[in-house]
Amino acid sequence: MRVAVLGSTGSIGASTLDVLGRHPERFEVVALAAASSHVRLFEQIVRFRPRFAIMQDPAAGAQLLAAVRGTDLPTEVLIGPDALCAVAGHVEVDTVMAAIVGAAGLPSTLAAAEAGKRVLLANKESLVVAGALLIEAARRGGATLIPIDSEHNAIFQCLPEKVESGRRCGGVRRILLTASGGPFLRLTREEMRKVSPHQACDHPRWRMGRKISVDSATLMNKGLELIEACLMFGMEPSDVSVVVHPQSIVHSLVEYVDGSILAQLGNPDMRTPIAHALGWPERILSGVESLDLVAAARLDFEAPDSTRFPCLRLARAAAEAGGTTPAVLNAANEVAVEAFLAGRLDFLGIPDLVEAVLERHEQRPATALSRVLEADRWARGLAESMLVREARADA
Repeated sequence: MRVAVLGSTGSIGASTLDVLGRHPERFEVVALAAASSHVRLFEQIVRFRPRFAIMQDPAAGAQLLAAVRGTDLPTEVLIGPDALCAVAGHVEVDTVMAAIVGAAGLPSTLAAAEAGKRVLLANKESLVVAGALLIEAARRGGATLIPIDSEHNAIFQCLPEKVESGRRCGGVRRILLTASGGPFLRLTREEMRKVSPHQACDHPRWRMGRKISVDSATLMNKGLELIEACLMFGMEPSDVSVVVHPQSIVHSLVEYVDGSILAQLGNPDMRTPIAHALGWPERILSGVESLDLVAAARLDFEAPDSTRFPCLRLARAAAEAGGTTPAVLNAANEVAVEAFLAGRLDFLGIPDLVEAVLERHEQRPATALSRVLEADRWARGLAESMLVREARADA
């Protein structure tokens, strides 16, 4: 199987390459892509010797090109977002790991779906921002979408083998998404107001990138996953519940109409869902240690607190509204998280800013990519202008 890893220098990309490296007889890495980490991408090129390497940032791309030139590497260096889309749909690629963070990963994910690839969907924003368009592109192109988020991959594993993206499986009553609760599960709102970006990124169970770590701390990550689950599995928002499970051993559950509840368990390691998706419908080694249930000893579950974590409430409302509202939610959140990480906004300011943007949004049907991207741009612009006005007021 010939694989392209888009977002190869991030945490998901690195875990994907770890799994691929364990099965050289089964997988060929055809393409690697990154935003600007040219040094790390060059190291990956040396190891896997792909045909293509894509760098989104032009300056970083020039440095990568200089590093590859003069070597015996068989790699062609391409630069820019158009190159991502071209490689995602390339005839020599069978499987695309879509792991580019944020809305920036949407065009290449759509390109892979339209070209009929097996798309390993680690870029949740593609579904959140343009879920109906992605599902339709996959159907039109004959693509297979397999979720990589540990929760959605767990759901995928707990459903019947023949799952059609965007269609509800018969006999399913509801989906239960588990949430670790993040690093601030027990903090009061006043305590959360004072937390630093470093504290927000110090997740108790998972090692992730900074943006997704902050989303986990606000529970926006779980809100985005709720929207994703509705779109991926054809569920109504009222049929998707969130339950806090601090141990992160049960990755999600599916309840059937006969009262049965199926769960997928495992150590908190992203190589498990990645290996599942790469090998599906077979099972392959992932490098993850076996789960010791005796050592785990107990599994706790509790309801989330939407008062202390309002992002979950906002995301559920966006799922119910549909149309362009999820795109606006995602865009405003990306701006808010970036501002928090830069010290321009306190932690509780993240949901406040997102809610302020949503209050001014007029929902429209998400019938075309141009309309979705227009909503995305509008939300980002409004969120930035609100940040500027707040900074001037505080000055």
